[in-house]
Amino acid sequence: MDEDAVRDAYRRWAPVYDYTFGMVSTAGRRHAVEIINSSSGKVLEVGVGTGLSLPEYKPHLDITGIDLAPEMLEKARERVKSEGLKNISALKVMDASNLEFPDATFDTVVGMYLITVVPDPEKVMRELSRVTKPGGEVMLVNHFSQEDGVRGWVERRMAPFADLVGWHSVFDVSRVMVCPELKLMDRRSLRPMGIFTMMRFRKDTGSASQQQAAE
Repeated sequence: MDEDAVRDAYRRWAPVYDYTFGMVSTAGRRHAVEIINSSSGKVLEVGVGTGLSLPEYKPHLDITGIDLAPEMLEKARERVKSEGLKNISALKVMDASNLEFPDATFDTVVGMYLITVVPDPEKVMRELSRVTKPGGEVMLVNHFSQEDGVRGWVERRMAPFADLVGWHSVFDVSRVMVCPELKLMDRRSLRPMGIFTMMRFRKDTGSASQQQAAE
């Protein structure tokens, strides 16, 4: 699934997203934002979509959202305006695998229902890490596939339709474990039915000095 396929899929999804997958993802999204609300500073939401999460963030946080699909972002901007949200600094069209932010910009970086969508998940993980401050947090909420059982069988049968539905049904968790500076703090299954998983990583505080030494 390449970048054009992702754009096409989410162009189709934009008009109905809030009433389809948006409803399925509500519990996981709210759980993630509740945790983020206990932190402070600058937050980057990668794959912000139609902005369903934006009204949930507490006003003390400074929120930036990006998405590849302009149609989704247009709905996010409408939501910001209609809800009168004052803590949304920017909503930008941007490729998650090539973030246009300096290193160590954000205190928290979150990707909800994102990593199975992108063409190069490993590259995206490295970008999420790069723009996170040492000591900051990277959070994922996502579907990870399983080998066995009915669910595994269904996931394998859905795999050929990735371009159509806009995400990979077969996706192993090892594909996000590619940044040694990101230390896994927590991993838990979320509602509904444990289909989605939340993973929280802390960026090693030695990352900045290591990077400077490498340069």
